Amino acid sequence: MHRLMMVWVVVSGVLLQGYAHSADEGVAMSRTAMSEEPSEDAPGPDELGNATYDGIQDSPVTLASGKWEGKPYVEGGASRPTVGLVEELYLTGDMNGDGRDEAIVMLWESSGGTGSNSYLAVMDKKPEGITNIGTALIGDRVKLRRGKIAGGAIYLDVLQAGETDAMCCPTALATRVWSLHDGQLREGKIEVTGKLSLAVLDGSEWVLSELNSGMTIAEGAEVTLAFASDRISGKSACNRYSASIEEGEDPGSLIIGPAMGTRMACPEELMTVEELYLASLSQVSSFSFHNGSLSMNGLSKEDKPIRMLFSRRK
Repeated sequence: MHRLMMVWVVVSGVLLQGYAHSADEGVAMSRTAMSEEPSEDAPGPDELGNATYDGIQDSPVTLASGKWEGKPYVEGGASRPTVGLVEELYLTGDMNGDGRDEAIVMLWESSGGTGSNSYLAVMDKKPEGITNIGTALIGDRVKLRRGKIAGGAIYLDVLQAGETDAMCCPTALATRVWSLHDGQLREGKIEVTGKLSLAVLDGSEWVLSELNSGMTIAEGAEVTLAFASDRISGKSACNRYSASIEEGEDPGSLIIGPAMGTRMACPEELMTVEELYLASLSQVSSFSFHNGSLSMNGLSKEDKPIRMLFSRRK
């Protein structure tokens, strides 16, 4: 069948199988807009992946390639304390007023259960090595939306559990601020700014970085997602598409209508990504955030989890 330029059709693809790769196969996540180029003063991401951090475990932990594992809680058991660097957050700024930039990163800590604590760390680069000059707990299963450095303080927009939320399913939007005082990273008053809704996405644009179970996007296959009032639109690797979108009954739930798209001839590898993306998009029923990325979630017709991650463009 020939594809025609700029003819609008209804896309109703079936979820394709066999393209996903596990996260253990060396998947490289795209950095988000919260990741900056290293300054000359601050330690770089590679150095931070092998640095030593205080204030997370009872004693300092030294990462190796971005991860540290402690001894099992029970001899021969599988559960053990684990700490890892969140690659998607890397900020630089002068936090201690010495006229030189420090690096600000986020780490996760797990004891093997369902919870996962997040921490902020300020890292300084000196002739004698990389030094952790401040660490602070962010919280259990707090989801990062975006971050910045301003006026010597760290500002994070997060999604966290409200007063009546279960820890698994946070719905409260908040802005949180940390600054260095007497060698300690201290948090100011938390400002709760609202409840999770589509309004938080209005006017934003995102680029797909991960498609279902760790599948990275083929080179040259750009997929975008823009939100404007009650519609979404973007590029689906080859063609342009748009669809209606509305709130579901619960915070973070959504209803996406059938996607309309142009039909242009493209290389087969782009068409494969496009078909899988549009089929997955049609099954999305909720959204959230993951380390600064937008997470679009749902179930396939075979009841397999769908999670697409998008990096912020604007």
